[in-house]
Amino acid sequence: MVLTVQAAKFFGHGSGTQTVAKMFAGLALSMAAVAGMQSAQAQTTVKEGVLTVGTDLTYPPYAYFDNKVPAGFDPDFSHLMAKKLGLKADILDTRFADLVLGLRANRFDMVASALYVTPERAKQIDYVPYLKTGSSLIVLNSSKASPAVPADLCGMKVSTIKAASWTPKLTAVSDTTCKEAGKQPIRIMEFPTSPEALLALKSGAADAMMEDAAVSHQMATEMKDDIKVTSNGLIYPIVIGLGVNKNKPELRDALSKALADARDSGEYQALLDKYGLDAPTAQEIKDSLAPKQ
Repeated sequence: MVLTVQAAKFFGHGSGTQTVAKMFAGLALSMAAVAGMQSAQAQTTVKEGVLTVGTDLTYPPYAYFDNKVPAGFDPDFSHLMAKKLGLKADILDTRFADLVLGLRANRFDMVASALYVTPERAKQIDYVPYLKTGSSLIVLNSSKASPAVPADLCGMKVSTIKAASWTPKLTAVSDTTCKEAGKQPIRIMEFPTSPEALLALKSGAADAMMEDAAVSHQMATEMKDDIKVTSNGLIYPIVIGLGVNKNKPELRDALSKALADARDSGEYQALLDKYGLDAPTAQEIKDSLAPKQ
């Protein structure tokens, strides 16, 4: 009986009537439950202890290689999210057009690659919104054209990265605005990467280029002797989100919590300030997911 009471005190129980066998049985059940939870957590990600992230590393300032190491806002943000989740981030360089396909095929746990939030994509994947941006227009310094809005692109060859959210919108402008004005259509030239689209512009194969605003201004700053941004403000303002598989709501919720924690700690704002980017408002997030009329 003394052993039973001592064991009860050791395990924090108030009753001396509980036997050692019962207490150890309860402890075994508790340990099994914890092990089950750890197993479930491990199965949440593609690799245990790792947050595997799909990113197109040809897209500065969002994502690029710096001495063969992933750099830019999205890799930095991915490492921050992984830290908040107690995981290690593994960045997989993947072309933009293949990111959603790779996510749905379970190649990675999330996409962090300036992925625009659209109602169409939201039917395929879940989002954790974390940035806002828009697009800009670029031409050669030697160009006589100075397009400020999409309607100015009628009759021009426009290069862009493949699967960009603005491509259907440009097509709509071409089919309606250009046609109604009696102008030639916009010839959209899609390329696997942004650098290839830029090369088409610089070589003269394209008359203009449409690109994310932050990327456009980075390009124009680095190549100010060759190209310039001609649009003012953001064209097609839009929210950017982390892409997560719809069959992993627990990971989506964990990332949302990690973002909230990073916001409260000031780490998120520090990253935004570092790259000159902005967070979306609640209304902008709501609007980005609303079906377009």
